Amino acid sequence: MADFRPPRRILIVRPSALGDVCRTVPVLASLRRAYPQARIDWVVRDTFAAAIAAHPALNEVIPFPRSRFARWWRNPAALGEMLRWFWDLRRRQYELVLDCQGLGRSGLISFLAAARRRVGYRQARELAWLGYNVRHPAHPERHTVDQMLSLLRGEGIEPVHDMRLYVARDDRDWWAHRQRQLGLAGLRYAVLAPTARWPSKRWPIQRWRQLARPLLDRGHQRLVVVGGPDESRQVEDLVDPASEAASAIVDLVGRTTIGQTMAVIAEADLVIANDSAPLHVAVGFDRPCVALFGPTDPALVGPYRRPEAVVRKYEPQPGETINYRDGKRGDELMRLISVEDVLERVDAVLAGSDGGRRPGRGSATPPALEETTT
Repeated sequence: MADFRPPRRILIVRPSALGDVCRTVPVLASLRRAYPQARIDWVVRDTFAAAIAAHPALNEVIPFPRSRFARWWRNPAALGEMLRWFWDLRRRQYELVLDCQGLGRSGLISFLAAARRRVGYRQARELAWLGYNVRHPAHPERHTVDQMLSLLRGEGIEPVHDMRLYVARDDRDWWAHRQRQLGLAGLRYAVLAPTARWPSKRWPIQRWRQLARPLLDRGHQRLVVVGGPDESRQVEDLVDPASEAASAIVDLVGRTTIGQTMAVIAEADLVIANDSAPLHVAVGFDRPCVALFGPTDPALVGPYRRPEAVVRKYEPQPGETINYRDGKRGDELMRLISVEDVLERVDAVLAGSDGGRRPGRGSATPPALEETTT
C-alpha cells in the first residue's frame, strides 16, 4: 500500500440480517475515526435501514430492496429497477468498499460498485471472493464482530470497539407518547424477546410465561414483549389470562417498526432474549441483558464482550457441530435451560449493573461505551 491515499468515499456492504447489521457498527465507528473527512455510506436491506439510519458516523443509508429484486428474471420492471440501482451505486465513485457479509449477493454488490479497492474475506462463501481485489483471512474461530474488524486491521485501520446504536427522534418521541398511553411512563420495565426465526433457537414459550411473576417480584413493574410482524403466533401462549401477572404484560409483537423496537429496548431496565436481533440491539444500547443460547455458539455470535450474560446448558462434544436450521431437532437444546437458570443469571446481571438503572441510549445524552483500541 505504498501508494495509499486516504479514501474520500467509502461503502460498507452488510445488507442483512438485522442482528448482524447491528453488530457491524464498530466497522462504521472505526472507519469514521480513521477517516473523519470521508463520506461513508452503507448498503443495507431496506427493511433493516432504521437500525443504522440515525448513527452520526454515517452519511447515507443505501437501501437494498431485496424483495422487489428477488425475481428479476421474471419481471422486466424489477430488472430495470435493479439495473438502475446498480448504476446509481456505480456512479457514486467509491474508492473503498468493505464487504462485511461475504456472501454471493454482497460480493456482487461490492464488485459492481467498481471501487478501486474492494475488500472482503479470502474464504467468502458463494464465490463472493470473486468480487474483491483485496482479500483478507476470515478468522472463523473469532467472534463475528472481531472477524469483521479483522478486515480493517488488514487495511491498517485500528478497530474501535464501539457498539453504540442510536434512536431516531421520531421513534424516541413515539415511545414517549406510547408509554403515556399504556400507563408506562416512569415505570421500570423489562423487555422479553421470546421469538426467533428458527425453532431450534426458541426457549419454550411456557417457560417465558413462568418468568413473569418472578420478574415482577424483582421490581420490574411491566414486562414488554417484542417481536417481528410475522411472529405473533409464537407468543400466543405467553400470557396466562388467569395469572395476576397478566395485566403487567404489554404485548407489542408485530406492532412496532424496527426503529420503534429500538426505542423500547433503549430505555429498558433489562432485556431477556433468545439468539435474535433484540439481543444485539440491547448490547448496542448498553442494556443489562440475559441471552439464551442452544445450538449456536455464543463465543462466535453471542452478545459482544458480554459472556456473563449468556445462559447455555448444552455442551457440545469436541468436533461436534449442530445445524440450527435442522427442523428435526426442534427446541431440544433450548429445553436444557430451566427457569431457575435464567433467574439466576438475571440476578447476577442486575447485581453487576446497579439494578439496570443506567440511562438508555434513547435519551438525549447517551452514555459512552468503550472506544479504546485493542
